[in-house]
Amino acid sequence: MPSFPERQFAASSAAQAKADLGDLPVWNLSDLYASHDAPELKRDLEKAAADAIAFETRWKGRLTAEAERGSEGGLGAAMREYEALDELAGRIGSYAGLLYTGDTSDPVRAKFYGDVQQKLTDAGSHLLFFGLELNKIDDALIEKALSADAGFGHYRPWIEDLRKEKPYQLEDRVEQLFHEKSVTGRGAWNRLFDETMTGLRFQIDGEELTLEPTLNRLQDADGEVRRKASEALAATFSKNIRTFSLITNTLAKDKEISDRWRGFEDIADSRHLANRVEREVVDALASAVREAYPRLSHRYYAMKARWLGMETMNHWDRNAPLPETPQATIGWNDARSTVLDAYNGFSPKMADIARQFFDLNWIDAPTRPGKSPGAFAHPTVPSVHPYVLLNYMGKPRDVMTLAHELGHGVHQVLAGAQGALMASTPLTLAETASVFGEMLTFRSLLERTTDKRERKAMLAQKVEDMINTVVRQIAFYEFERKVHTERRNGELTSEQLGQFWMEVQAESLGPAIRLGEGYETFWAYIPHFIHSPFYVYAYAFGDCLVNSLYAVYQNAESGFQEKYFDMLRAGGTKHHSELLKPFGLDATDPGFWQGGLGVISALIDELEALDSAA
Repeated sequence: MPSFPERQFAASSAAQAKADLGDLPVWNLSDLYASHDAPELKRDLEKAAADAIAFETRWKGRLTAEAERGSEGGLGAAMREYEALDELAGRIGSYAGLLYTGDTSDPVRAKFYGDVQQKLTDAGSHLLFFGLELNKIDDALIEKALSADAGFGHYRPWIEDLRKEKPYQLEDRVEQLFHEKSVTGRGAWNRLFDETMTGLRFQIDGEELTLEPTLNRLQDADGEVRRKASEALAATFSKNIRTFSLITNTLAKDKEISDRWRGFEDIADSRHLANRVEREVVDALASAVREAYPRLSHRYYAMKARWLGMETMNHWDRNAPLPETPQATIGWNDARSTVLDAYNGFSPKMADIARQFFDLNWIDAPTRPGKSPGAFAHPTVPSVHPYVLLNYMGKPRDVMTLAHELGHGVHQVLAGAQGALMASTPLTLAETASVFGEMLTFRSLLERTTDKRERKAMLAQKVEDMINTVVRQIAFYEFERKVHTERRNGELTSEQLGQFWMEVQAESLGPAIRLGEGYETFWAYIPHFIHSPFYVYAYAFGDCLVNSLYAVYQNAESGFQEKYFDMLRAGGTKHHSELLKPFGLDATDPGFWQGGLGVISALIDELEALDSAA
């Protein structure tokens, strides 16, 4: 426990930091429901349960006959009913999930979230037959129905995506079992991870911090502050490493069982299918990034070590600010203006959509105990609007995170016109608008900068962000591949997991960074490993794609903005090859990835030139 003067100083420092940030918004979830005990929510839960049973009673066992009949009002009507049910369940689930992430330590919210998940799973069990039965219909008959029934034909992209899952579909009762046990299986382990992580506390000089403020100190200008934060993270992770190892082992085995039953060949094939991207494309991306480690991360971190006056950096120095980096806290209003100005420079329409998030309280920005760490944009349902969660602390990276999540938000608003079933975008393309939003913000700020030292700091931070988005995420992907491959041979110890982590980190970061004691536990806090196995490569996919896309934008005389908005409006209705074709880009071309990585390399070249000229 700190002494009274120390506590007083900590309190005054926290108060000053809060004052520097300004008034941070807290989201207003009443556009979904007024409260967790609102009568409208109770009514909708009852309606979802009753309508699901009625839908099953009306349509189960009739889909093939309706396809053969091939007239208006058959499968098209079934699809509209199914989409309405999906929208209703999505609205309820979004509210429960967002309320829960606001404070996962609150037992009332936790119980509410768990109860809603159970009720939606129960309702969904009556809808499960629909996709399974559609996939049993002969290809020729489905095509005939899509052509004959305009209402059904409207959903062609969704149907075609569904048919891709046909080879991995199991017998109906097995699918039912997988679905119903998800609440007590994968879903329960995900919730255990979330509640454990938000409950962790990290001790630094007598002060007790949650995860986000502790991670934030790794970006402090003072090396001692960074070291203490890293040691606090390692100490707490180490105390809880058996729990995180058990969660990881259980979920990896759960995935192996599902993949084996469904017949997926590679450990990441189910993710590739969900992302509607070919394994060969992802393999080419991962291979290109690994091959580029020496000329990207290794080269950059060697430079950074020299700038910081070190032969090698400790792992806690990786995201340290350069001496040239301004240390002032960036207030919320400044962050808002920075991002909206950058968006407006690209298109006033883009800025207008993003401005709604600020004006209508669609953002939850402050850090607080119990709140989920990190950041996200949740699309909710097309009839409402997205919400953005941040943990804003006034760092330059927080401004870029705001630009990133608002990019998602703009995308989700535009894609909403596709309806509940087809608005959702595969993860690989979902990261395009977010990374593009970051790039617009960075370029806007860079163009206004005339001071060479400030320009160097900005370039360095952008390079680090790109390395974190591309190199680091592919290293994460390689870590997951090691974990899921080895898990097939038996349970993994915490030491094995730490060894895999250290191997991929050493390979990707290079010899200029010393991975010290305690760093072997840092895999434990990455939520994507738990919630969405193999999600991480989508960030690298999106960053390289945006690098190429931005080059097209810079060279385009006119019309780029409208083509870009058309891509976002498409939601999940088109394959990545169709979406990129208007820009002359092709993700199956090996040169495509080299071009995207070349942008990062060129920024490092510019930093080297600035360094030489100094």
